[in-house]
Amino acid sequence: MVAKTCLVTGASSGIGHATALELLHAGHFVYGAARRVGKMAALRDAGGRTLAMDATDEEDLKRAVDTVLDERGRIDVLVNNAGAVVHGAVEDTPQAMARALFEVNVFAAARLAQLVLPGMRQRGSGTIVNVSSIGGEIALPLGAWYYASKHALEALSDALRMETAQFGVHVVVIQPGIIKTDFEAGTARQLREISGNGAYRRMAEAMARAAEGLVGHQSDQATDPGVVAATIREAVESDRPETRYVVGWQAEALLQLNRTLPDREFDARITGSLV
Repeated sequence: MVAKTCLVTGASSGIGHATALELLHAGHFVYGAARRVGKMAALRDAGGRTLAMDATDEEDLKRAVDTVLDERGRIDVLVNNAGAVVHGAVEDTPQAMARALFEVNVFAAARLAQLVLPGMRQRGSGTIVNVSSIGGEIALPLGAWYYASKHALEALSDALRMETAQFGVHVVVIQPGIIKTDFEAGTARQLREISGNGAYRRMAEAMARAAEGLVGHQSDQATDPGVVAATIREAVESDRPETRYVVGWQAEALLQLNRTLPDREFDARITGSLV
């Protein structure tokens, strides 16, 4: 195996942290980028490099890429994992929150791709991994802006894959299901704050209670982020990776349900206990 220079965003926790360590332990040169540099001590102690990066700051994005290029001369792999989530009804969610979500989940990933692609094109090789979600294909109530951002990321990935294939660049989408991370830790709070007192309060409270119940049983049901990290490593090390990888608890089942059922039947199954 040829060691590759990898830049992983959102590397301070969850899937990003696990992925950075997985790639590092596999023998690759890894740079982990995140706002919370102190949370990446394990990566640094294992021999990786850590970079302070706010995904909404253009200068931070450029600085992170320039640092890797200055030190290594190339970036072979970009893992766009940094992400944010908002839970609330479309009618209730402030537009500023929706725009901020898209800045992290879509525009930061696109900008980093723009920054690494010139070098990848010149070398005729490279892999861009965009961490989406099963929410890149399906949508559930009170999470429209998050699902919309993941739908957008997948459309961006599909177009980018077709544009860059001629230069030997691979674009891969990862679609995790329910993963054992802190990413959804604030779900119940957000639901109650944004939609807990208006027209959607009954649905918001039902979903908040369901989210709290999931957290309580997460250790038994949710998939460890290391499983997703291993899948990302598989894609990174493949000469011809799949265009999409579905991984994690309930991922394949929910996607198949959505692909198979008529829209209204799927809607009824999802919302039946919420309204």
